[in-house]
Amino acid sequence: MAGSTTFTMLKPDAVEANNIGPILAMINKAGFTVKAMKYMQLTKEQAGLFYAVHKERPFYGELVQYMSSGPIVAAILSKTNAVTDYRNLIGATDPTKADEGTIRKTFAKSIAANAVHGSDSDENAEIEPNFFFSALERF
Repeated sequence: MAGSTTFTMLKPDAVEANNIGPILAMINKAGFTVKAMKYMQLTKEQAGLFYAVHKERPFYGELVQYMSSGPIVAAILSKTNAVTDYRNLIGATDPTKADEGTIRKTFAKSIAANAVHGSDSDENAEIEPNFFFSALERF
């Protein structure tokens, strides 16, 4: 059902800093249920395909390099109003502008190394998980 799931990735900076547990704790505390989760490392090709929507943007090459630089955690999250509530939980892309208590304010290092990805629309929340998860991997 649209609106009840969203997609997230804990990015290489958050994984490298050993923040998987604390970030997942914030997600759980906010009322989300994990429906699928995977720990993996993207190749440059996979990162490029996932972020193809940004291919014409000047930061695309840097984004692909960064997202393939170390392991990530991909997850499907469930909750009523999942996309909106998760976007509120993660905070602004720029951690200096993110509200106190958000994931990015707490864990992000910079605009580029901003700890987590979150689907920006119900449409993308339906599309993005398909890149990482088969039907057999979802609960």
